Amino acid sequence: MTRRRFLAATLLSSSLLAVADAKWLEPNWVKTRHVRLGSGKPSHRFVQFTDVHHKGDRGYLQDVVSKINALSPEFVCFTGDLIEHSKFLKESLDLMAAIKSPMYGIPGNHDYWSKVSFDPIAKCFAGTGGGWLLDQSMVTQDGNFSIVGATCLSARQPVIEASTKTRRIFLMHYPGWVKQLGTEKYDLILAGHSHGGQVRLPVYGPLILPFGVDKYDLGMFQTVNGPLYVNPGIGWFPVPIRFNCRPEITVFEL
Repeated sequence: MTRRRFLAATLLSSSLLAVADAKWLEPNWVKTRHVRLGSGKPSHRFVQFTDVHHKGDRGYLQDVVSKINALSPEFVCFTGDLIEHSKFLKESLDLMAAIKSPMYGIPGNHDYWSKVSFDPIAKCFAGTGGGWLLDQSMVTQDGNFSIVGATCLSARQPVIEASTKTRRIFLMHYPGWVKQLGTEKYDLILAGHSHGGQVRLPVYGPLILPFGVDKYDLGMFQTVNGPLYVNPGIGWFPVPIRFNCRPEITVFEL
């Protein structure tokens, strides 16, 4: 084989492997990422997941719920986009109700676009011991954390009262919304929505990002309001493709 043919064959095989990875491997290959906050030995552990976009793949969401339960977190944070279509709401809530830790969550744009009532969602989250937070805050059962949830509906983020005697975690769907938080300070800000771009090229980064992301596409960012973590999500939209951007459950240790 000539050098030119060898290079051509290598390039072709690499391209085919990348396509196979993006189409058949990564979209359902959930990883668990551990993030340590602060120094010293951690005394708290909680989980974030986001952007499920449940479309009827019952086995996949069951596996995600099982992975979360196996981590035994103190509580779970969900940062929006449970479904795209109303017909999948009941099944998604039936599965999410099996989460064994208090679950706190907020809506994403697809939850609004699906035009479902939020009442059954709120009931499901309350049933775990947590809450569905629409510009509200709740103190966790042990009194250590205030979970603040934003709807991101107003032109500016309204002030949401939260205890200053607890650690404060702010949940929002759009990462770029961090610029709406004014002078408020939080111990951690959690967002989703970006999916990390779903397809991330080495060096270049994400090929396409949705609105409302700004520069906060994936991972940890330091902001004037506190550390912001952007989770790449569990599901996909609009096509079932991920490359160099696996779905993720994030475990925070503080």
